[in-house]
Amino acid sequence: MSTSSATACQSTECPNGNPPSHLECPTCNKLGIKGSFFCSQECFKGSYIQKVHKAVHNLVQASNQGDSGSYNPFPNYPYTGTLRPVYPLSPKRLVPAHIPRPDYADSPAGTPTSELRRLGHSPRILSVEEQEKMRTVCRLGREILDIAASHVKPGITTDEIDEIVHNATIERNAYPSPLNYRKFPKSVCTSVNEVICHGIPDGRKLKDGDIINIDVSLYFDGHHGDLNATYPVGTIDEESKKLLRVTRESLDEAIKMCKPGALFRDIGKVIEPVARQGGCSVVRTYTGHGINDLFHCSPNIPHYAKNKAVGTMRAGMVFTIEPMINLGSSWSDEHWPDNWTAVTSDGKRSAQFEETLLSVRASFPLNSDIDFV
Repeated sequence: MSTSSATACQSTECPNGNPPSHLECPTCNKLGIKGSFFCSQECFKGSYIQKVHKAVHNLVQASNQGDSGSYNPFPNYPYTGTLRPVYPLSPKRLVPAHIPRPDYADSPAGTPTSELRRLGHSPRILSVEEQEKMRTVCRLGREILDIAASHVKPGITTDEIDEIVHNATIERNAYPSPLNYRKFPKSVCTSVNEVICHGIPDGRKLKDGDIINIDVSLYFDGHHGDLNATYPVGTIDEESKKLLRVTRESLDEAIKMCKPGALFRDIGKVIEPVARQGGCSVVRTYTGHGINDLFHCSPNIPHYAKNKAVGTMRAGMVFTIEPMINLGSSWSDEHWPDNWTAVTSDGKRSAQFEETLLSVRASFPLNSDIDFV
């Protein structure tokens, strides 16, 4: 029971004459039922025993679920845009026992212990053998992303995309890196419309005019690969087309300046002018990152100008650049109560593209066909 403002006790058999009450039914609060207050635990339990109160819960839950049994788990959350989660989530997908996995995969809390041990360490310089492993895992990631993208169309659910990515990953004897990472429940992130990143695949069907980012990460031969892209669903409006174009251009311009000796802080100096010229803004909460045998590690790479990122690119470093660009001037974000889904604070759309880069004489996406060693 939670404490709230005073309303007359709702029990039909209140022994105290239905005085102003402060104890609110927590289930009613979650379901959005207003005015469900009681003066004591005895009145609350008495009403429940009569099954009157429970019947109200059941009616509202049935209304929220509809014929399919799906429901919005956070009906009282003040959503910034029109997107809503569609639960229940499907069960956690299984990874065959023979596939090697990162340390967090079987952790009850999803704790990436190896990452925590190396917090604050300088970016690693990969050996030639490790660089080759990074090429391999990133090319596998590109294959999987292309497979997922081929299924993007109105009517498919993001959970079905998750199943496609999961199956394509384990078919390649790889582990889907997001699965159980800090308890993330799925094998891929799917971010639709105003979702900036870390969208959880669920039962919502994609609609004509949506945009969707598919963020594929996988673990193969002891190394992680990470890339993503944003796709149109059917026919999208001109503003969404502009957003996708500006976001991709900002990443491409950033890649051009990457080479040994370049400063990580200058990446944002290249990205933000492209975004602003297109009438867009750069998200500041999330950054690019180092990646190798760890999913996330140093360096930290902000995508906005005038940042204070530390470090210089050196040959053998591997890192991601993944700008998240919002329509309009607001770069701020909020989070759904699932503790993962980041959305634009004004409800406008956001897009993202990501590549994993290896710095040698120049930097190229590791999933490309360019021989750059």
